[in-house]
This record gives sequence, C-alpha cells and structure tokens, in this order.
Amino acid sequence: MNTFWLRIHAPFAAFHGFQAGVYRGTSPVMPPSAAYGLVLNIAGIEMRAASNGAITLIRPDAPRLRLAIGLVKVPERNSLYQQLHGYRVGTDEKTKTMAALTKGAKYQIVPVRREVLVDYEGVIGVQTYDENLREQVARGLRGELETERYGLPFAGDNNYLFDNIELVDEPPASVLWYARFQPNDAPRKGTWRLTVGIDRADNSKTTSFIYAPTTKFTEDVWSWTPTEPATVN
Repeated sequence: MNTFWLRIHAPFAAFHGFQAGVYRGTSPVMPPSAAYGLVLNIAGIEMRAASNGAITLIRPDAPRLRLAIGLVKVPERNSLYQQLHGYRVGTDEKTKTMAALTKGAKYQIVPVRREVLVDYEGVIGVQTYDENLREQVARGLRGELETERYGLPFAGDNNYLFDNIELVDEPPASVLWYARFQPNDAPRKGTWRLTVGIDRADNSKTTSFIYAPTTKFTEDVWSWTPTEPATVN
C-alpha cells in the first residue's frame, strides 16, 4: 500500500461525539472518522451520497483508508459556555402557548459547557491502494484541484479552522500514537473510545473502538476507515 503523512495544527479543536446533557466533552485526539473526512476533503473527493431525504448519507463506494492517528504534543483542555435552544415540535396547546409567549424569539434556552482543545498539533498517517491519492492531496493543499470542495477543512467543529496542514515524508520522531486496545492489554491512562465509521441513517450502526495512547508505533495504530474493504487488490 502507498503511505503518506499529514502534519496538522489548529489553535483550537473539538471532537465531540454523540452526546446529550449540559456538559459536552471532547476526545483528546482526532478520531479516525474525522481524519477520514479531512483527508477526503483535502483531496476533493466527494463522500456525500445523492439524497432527496432529510439526512445526507455517505456514499457506499467511498474510498477505504487505513489511518494512524497521533499527537505531536498533548493539547491543553479547556471549556466554554454556549446557549443551546430547543424547539418543541407539534400542534399541542403547550407548544402553541410557549411559541406565543416568546413572540417569535427562541425559547427553551439551556446553558451548556463544551470542552475545547487548545493548540492542537497532530499527525495523520494514511495508507491506501489508490496510487493517485497522495498527489491528489498535495494538489489540494496547493489549491490546484479543478473540482470544487465541500466547505473548509475544520478541526472537528466548524468554528475551529486549521492554521497549517502539511504533507510530510515521515512523522516526527516523538509522537503519542493512539493504538487499538487489545483484549490482553493492561489498562493505560488516557484510554478513549473513538469513532471509526459513521452511519448517518442509523447511529446504532456507527462503529467505534477503544484506543489507548502509546509512544510505540505498532500495527495496532492502524485502523481501516470507515470499514475494512471486502477485497484487497
């Protein structure tokens, strides 16, 4: 397989999973699912399937990539407050009354605390059977793609943009890698569940695995995203 590396930096980043409640945590590192979307975005590869429904689905024939995720340094973790607004749906009297009392303004305002990573500097390893993907990513970074890309690359939250995304020949010498936790592994500090493949039609089918930080680069740092290909060329 062809292998290449991306070194990324963002002043702020946040990788929130599917959460409810008044405190929204972030994973300490970019999940493989987010790294997958970032690589395809840079390469100008459309991952959205054509759909007339309310949900934007992922193409079933989207490329499969083998990714490794690491941190060049551990980012600082902070939090901020945000107002979330809930809207009742329906035609019952309570819904009508609340909407009338607010005279068209937002109602059911709830303060929520959201975690954010400060000074995020990471690395993404990419393995692929596509011989052209590395050059396509390089052209995307140089702004030479002839196709339009969907939106800007962002660091988990669309309010947080990258300062720098660089294609490098090899990862830095010192990286904190996140490796798939194996059944016989001893518990390690910093273990986290990271999403690998998102199923937008049925969230129960979204795949995630337990990862643990390690300074050793082993086979366990690689994960097929969003799923392992059925056949290997």
